[in-house]
Amino acid sequence: MPRYKLTIEYDGGPFTGWQSQAGGGSVQDVIERAVAIINGEPAAVHGAGRTDAGVHALAQVAHVDLAKPWDPFKLRNALNGNLRGHPVSVLDAEEAREDFHARFSATRRFYLFRILNRRAPPALDRGKVWWLPVDLDADAMHEAAQELVGKHDFTTFRAAQCQAQSPVKTLDRFEVARYGELIEVRAEARSFLHNQVRSMVGSLRLVGEGKWRTHDMKRALAARDRAACGPVAPPEGLYLLRVSYEPAEK
Repeated sequence: MPRYKLTIEYDGGPFTGWQSQAGGGSVQDVIERAVAIINGEPAAVHGAGRTDAGVHALAQVAHVDLAKPWDPFKLRNALNGNLRGHPVSVLDAEEAREDFHARFSATRRFYLFRILNRRAPPALDRGKVWWLPVDLDADAMHEAAQELVGKHDFTTFRAAQCQAQSPVKTLDRFEVARYGELIEVRAEARSFLHNQVRSMVGSLRLVGEGKWRTHDMKRALAARDRAACGPVAPPEGLYLLRVSYEPAEK
């Protein structure tokens, strides 16, 4: 059976997350329905990242095995035709090696968290940013974020329901920058724990407000205790930016 790699964009707001679950309503569910129509039979669609309810993706990667070969251009168009009515778009489709796996072949994942830091609430970006009307010190947030870069036990920033075998992860990049009213937080690692990015960003908010300082972030990490984490940031500001399959790619 030929295997295809799909690059997918979606608004996570209406969905229960990427992964299929009882009751439906996931991104995976609607894509698998679109695939079944053109494939003539059900086929599992495997994603690179199991984004939570409300989390968006600019370039989620998935793979699927189809019953017959397809021209990638026609496959993309056919899937998008069957996805009409859903805020999901297949940006690209390409043939993949039979041993390619969207999740397990990935070497790095890139996330973006957007904070709208102004008094007025969002109109055009509603549901796409975390609106925080209290002034935040982005430079202080960036300084504190560097305490989390590297290989650590991230138990403090791990959801209780996380299924990862180990809380130890290597965070390759964690940067905060202000662009006018918008604060962008960028995180890069081979893989992340459940709720890790949102937990870290929620703690950075306390730094930005002056309630925490850099040493408080360091102390929270060292505690290896979920109770030491700040309030978890909401999902609407988080985006799966892209997924890399090249070891040397930065």
